[in-house]
Amino acid sequence: MDPIITPPCQLSPARRPPSVFTISLCSGFRFIMSWLVRNRIGDTLLRLKPPASIALSSALIENLSTASERLPESLDESSQSEEIWNVIVGRVGDRVSEDEVFHRLSNDEVCNSVNLSDGLVHKLLHRFRDDWRSALGVLKWAESCKGHKHSNESFDMAVDILGKAKKWDRMKEFVEMMRRDKLVTLNTIAKIMRRFAGAGEWEEAVKIFDSLGGFGLEKNTESMNLLLDTLCKEKRVEQARAVLLELKSHITPNAHTFNIFIHGWCKANRVEEALWTIQEMKGHGFRPCVISYTTIIRCYCQHSDFIKVYEILSEMEANGSPPNSITYTTIMSSLNAQKEFEESLRVATRMKRSGCEPDTLFYNCLIHTLARAGRLQEAERVFRVEMPELGVCINTSTYNSMIAMYCHHDEEEKAVELLREMESSKLCDPDVHTYHSLLRSCFKRGDVVEVGRLLKEMVTRHHLSLDESTYTFLIQRFCRANMCEWAYSLFEEMISQDITPRHRTCLLLLEEVKKKHMNESAERIEHIMKTVKLSAPVK
Repeated sequence: MDPIITPPCQLSPARRPPSVFTISLCSGFRFIMSWLVRNRIGDTLLRLKPPASIALSSALIENLSTASERLPESLDESSQSEEIWNVIVGRVGDRVSEDEVFHRLSNDEVCNSVNLSDGLVHKLLHRFRDDWRSALGVLKWAESCKGHKHSNESFDMAVDILGKAKKWDRMKEFVEMMRRDKLVTLNTIAKIMRRFAGAGEWEEAVKIFDSLGGFGLEKNTESMNLLLDTLCKEKRVEQARAVLLELKSHITPNAHTFNIFIHGWCKANRVEEALWTIQEMKGHGFRPCVISYTTIIRCYCQHSDFIKVYEILSEMEANGSPPNSITYTTIMSSLNAQKEFEESLRVATRMKRSGCEPDTLFYNCLIHTLARAGRLQEAERVFRVEMPELGVCINTSTYNSMIAMYCHHDEEEKAVELLREMESSKLCDPDVHTYHSLLRSCFKRGDVVEVGRLLKEMVTRHHLSLDESTYTFLIQRFCRANMCEWAYSLFEEMISQDITPRHRTCLLLLEEVKKKHMNESAERIEHIMKTVKLSAPVK
């Protein structure tokens, strides 16, 4: 039998009467949870080395903090092994200087034997996308490797990483080096402008556009649209409008230009300006397309103004821009959010009668709607019969909708059977959301042992990692189960992985640890609430 392991962050909790959860909490669950929380190496890969009593199929698992990432099955054309990947990542270490990273990799025999490819370099840069020093060190090492020449994508990724870290001077130096070597493309410019605009430096984004000639690039409709799109996505629509007014005398806008503004105005919750842009678009000789109208429909849906939604839907049909599957799915999803499931099903019927071709996204939404409306047999027929007959692909979200349906209606056996079917079909792989419904069912019936088993299965069988939503879900459920010691352990692990907790999660956990007189834990949570910018604050 596995030894009983006390939660690592347990701080003198008060004694409490046993509950159904604490009675069912066996040592196996305690071991699994301790192992999940404690067995990691900084921001690098997990090396899973539990006792022989728990057999693991893989020696290396991606860090629990990185959502839905897996170790690459094939690192490059030469099929480099996972062990090689781990050696490279391990040599890089944890947030050291770029020169140190370069020397570590250059002086390692295994690293120097790697058949380096663009694919491997891209994966490494993606792995260190939040650590600009390591990313630049990897890039410098790769450049020194015999026979390797960086692709434009590698350089663009480095520019994006520096921009994300707001290392503006380093980014400009890097771009200047690229300019001298004639490596700057519109994709490079797009990444620079978006990072500046995202940081509130929209004037710098405009300056980059103004200097296109110095990079050997042309100021034309395509490059102008890149700038306008960048500004609109950062809710700088008025500034984008001013730019267009200045440029349109010598750069002709196209239909995409107006769609950018329609999206921008809607994102800024100014739908009247979006409707005015539709008229302006017509004035320039462009007919609004399904994208134009669907963007406005989405905005009305967000405000639950379904009268306007149906008006736009009728206008689309009358103007020769019939709604597509995305349009109908957008409306259905919004109705579902309002729990108007029967109305959502009427929209689905309207779509089918219109002759619009359904896609996977539509069917996933339809299955969810039927499930919430209690029409399980109809949902099963869509999944088993209708989708295969029409040749519509089934993906992970399709399975997730079905599994969630079975769990919601207390048919866990069918849910697990479908999970096993999903694994054996090889059509798609489970993700963290696949397990959310199963975990919720386990907590609902008080089976905490099964919670531990499912978590172990996630990381060992499918190499899945815990993301923000999974941490939040587990913390909340453990609190409700009178097991706040484990909730606090997961909270600390979440913080250590630079995953920002939600404000309400902190409040819930703070209340629970105070009840248990876990004073040090309470102080720690309060400190984090004061010093960390929490997501979704309570208003």
